[in-house]
Amino acid sequence: MRRRGPAGRRTVHYLTGFFRTESHSVVLKMNTRTVHRILLVFGTRPEAIKLGPVVRRLKLDQARFETRVCVTAQHRHLLDQVLDVFGIEPDHDLGAMREAQSLTQTTGRILCALESVIADENPDLIMVQGDTTSTVCGALAGFYNHVPVAHIEAGLRTGTSDEPFPEEMNRRVASEIASYHFAATEAAAENLRREQVSGKIVLSGNTGIDALLGTAADLAAGRLKASAPPLLLPDKKIVLVTAHRRENFGRPIERICDALSALALRPDVQIVFPVHPNPRVRAAVFGKLANTPNVTLLDPLNYVDFVDLMRRSHLILTDSGGIQEEAPALGKPVLVLRDSTERPEAIEAGASRIVGSDTRRIVRAVEELLTNEGRYVRMAQPRYLFGDGNAAERIVATLGEDIYQSAAA
Repeated sequence: MRRRGPAGRRTVHYLTGFFRTESHSVVLKMNTRTVHRILLVFGTRPEAIKLGPVVRRLKLDQARFETRVCVTAQHRHLLDQVLDVFGIEPDHDLGAMREAQSLTQTTGRILCALESVIADENPDLIMVQGDTTSTVCGALAGFYNHVPVAHIEAGLRTGTSDEPFPEEMNRRVASEIASYHFAATEAAAENLRREQVSGKIVLSGNTGIDALLGTAADLAAGRLKASAPPLLLPDKKIVLVTAHRRENFGRPIERICDALSALALRPDVQIVFPVHPNPRVRAAVFGKLANTPNVTLLDPLNYVDFVDLMRRSHLILTDSGGIQEEAPALGKPVLVLRDSTERPEAIEAGASRIVGSDTRRIVRAVEELLTNEGRYVRMAQPRYLFGDGNAAERIVATLGEDIYQSAAA
C-alpha cells in the first residue's frame, strides 16, 4: 500500500509491516532473522551476466545474507552458458521457455510459478535486474506477496513506451514497485527523482561493467582462455554485429542484413555475426547472409568468448542495451541499430551513434569509421560511462548498512 506522507514525504507501508521508506531513508525490518534471505529472480543471458557479480558478492557476506537464486529460464541455452561462467547453481528453475510462446503466455507462466517459490522461500527481499519479462514478473510477484523489491539498473528511459518493446514498460512498472532503485548513472537516477518514485535511489554503477572488466582482465592476463575463435583474418578489420530486438523483426532486420551484404564487398572487413536463437531472427539473417563472402555467421557465443571477440573487434553494430554499455569501456565504437536509446550517455560522450535500421545510413556510418581515422580515434577512446567495476560491492554495502540501521533501531 502506497501513500504520500506529510509535507510531501513519500511513504511505503507493506501490509506485513517489516519494510518502510520515508524521505528516501530505508529501514529494513526483516522479520527476526539475523541472516537475511535475498531471492534473486532472473531468466536471460544479460540478467545473468549483470547479476553474476552480485550473487558472488552476496555469497561472500554469509554473516548477513542468505542468497537464493531462482531462474525463470526465459532464455534457456543462453542463460545456462552464463550460469556456468559465474558458477551459479540455481535453487529454483522455472523452465518457463516454450517454443513460439507469446509475451502474455510467458508472463503468466512465470508469475504463477513464482508464487510457490516465494511461499517456499519466504524471502526478506527480492532482487531483479533490468527490463525483461522475468524482471517485471519478479517485481510483480514481490508486490503481490508483500515482499520488498530491489531493482538493479533502474531508471533507464527512452520516453517512448514501445521503444524498446516491451522493455520500456517493464522497467517503468518495476520502478513503481521497487523499494530500492540501484541506478547505473546520474542521468538514470535523475529520471527516477523526476518521476518521484518511492524508495531509496542509489547511484551504484552498472554491474555489467563489473563482469566485463573482470573477464577482460582475466583474458588479458591468461587466467581465462577463450575457446577456439572463428577464423579471424589478421589483415581484416572485424565488424561485430548483434541484433535481436522485437522492433527489428521483419523488414528492419532485412534492411540491416542488406547493409551488411553491401559492406561485405569491401576487401578490408570481416563481418562476424553471432546470431540470436530466435527463429524470426535466424530465418532473416541466414536467408540474407548465408554463404556471403566476408561474413561469418555464428551460433551465440558463451560470455567469455564474446568478451574476447569484442576485444578483437574494430567496431560494433548492435541493438543490444548491454553492449552499448560494455563497448565504450573497451574503446570500441558502437553504431546503434535502433531509433532511440535509453543510454544517452554514450551518445553524448561520442562513443556511439544511432543509425537505426536504414540500409544506406548504416553503410555510410560504417564506411566513415573504416576510412576516417580521426573520426574513428575520437569514438574509440575507452570510457567508463556506466561504472567502474565496483557496482556489486556498493549494492551489497547499501543493503548491509540498512540491516545495521534496522538492528540498531
